[in-house]
Amino acid sequence: MPTQPLVRIGARGSKLSRAQSGQMQRRIAAALGVPPEQAEAACPLVIITTTGDRVQDRRLMDIGGKGLFTKEIEEALLDGRIDCAVHSMKDMPAHLPPGLCIGAVPEREDPRDAFLSLKAERLEDLAQGAKLGTASLRRQAQSLHHRPDLDVEMLRGNVDTRIAKMEAGEVDAILLAYAGLRRLGLGHLPKSLIDPIERPPAPGQGALAIETRETDRDLPWVRAIRHQPTVIAVAAERGALTALEASCKTAIGAHAWFDGGVLKLVVEALSSDGRQRFRHVGETDVTQLAEPETSAHDLGLSLGLAVKEAAGDAIGR
Repeated sequence: MPTQPLVRIGARGSKLSRAQSGQMQRRIAAALGVPPEQAEAACPLVIITTTGDRVQDRRLMDIGGKGLFTKEIEEALLDGRIDCAVHSMKDMPAHLPPGLCIGAVPEREDPRDAFLSLKAERLEDLAQGAKLGTASLRRQAQSLHHRPDLDVEMLRGNVDTRIAKMEAGEVDAILLAYAGLRRLGLGHLPKSLIDPIERPPAPGQGALAIETRETDRDLPWVRAIRHQPTVIAVAAERGALTALEASCKTAIGAHAWFDGGVLKLVVEALSSDGRQRFRHVGETDVTQLAEPETSAHDLGLSLGLAVKEAAGDAIGR
């Protein structure tokens, strides 16, 4: 039994964050050679409440953006109160505070959005003027692009809260990340899944980010939990994120996938009302490259810049 913690893991207090962090706690412990029954002693979870958790009655775009889910945790990491943090990659801003980095990206879960409803099997099947609940500007814009008649309601809160509001009839359907539902053991709830090429998810959706201090990025346990194909795909999507300077005020989606050794990427941005959509698709062969992550990021940057140029003032407002 370790006499003191080897790696202190920072995480939010939500049920989903605890589930994700618990999975990583076991992976990190295994990488350190610690048996499962000693994982909590060796790699304790340090629960940190973020501003994004405390404020539930407004969209993130109205209170400062997605960084509100990471700020307090990153302060603890910089202060040395924790040794790493487990985040949903889609919550990570394009730029991190000096001294911090995404040290590892484990193998990705299913990145698709999930459609939940008691009244329809698919978004396309909802009645005219139906209420769709989401706090995501991207999901709002993509849904309105296909169904401009829908009444999109702002719906924040944890997964259980959103499902309960749907079951109570406050909205007719909701959209959630399928990965989160699967990690919570709720993968059976969706009525259908959204095609990630037709409607790309948020950059990094389905992946976890293990944030560390720059000085710790090459520690053996950090290297041990990296999944290189996921690292490369996420690098492409976050390249697009960087190019578009995306935040919760920008409706963008990006989805990267492998076709053999070829990495393919689709990037899109939409006006908030969904009326205008701008898309670019590209690919790069990463099989023979010395730095495939850099090539993937550059692909994302180029496609993101092409989308940004085409969209002009139509996005981000």
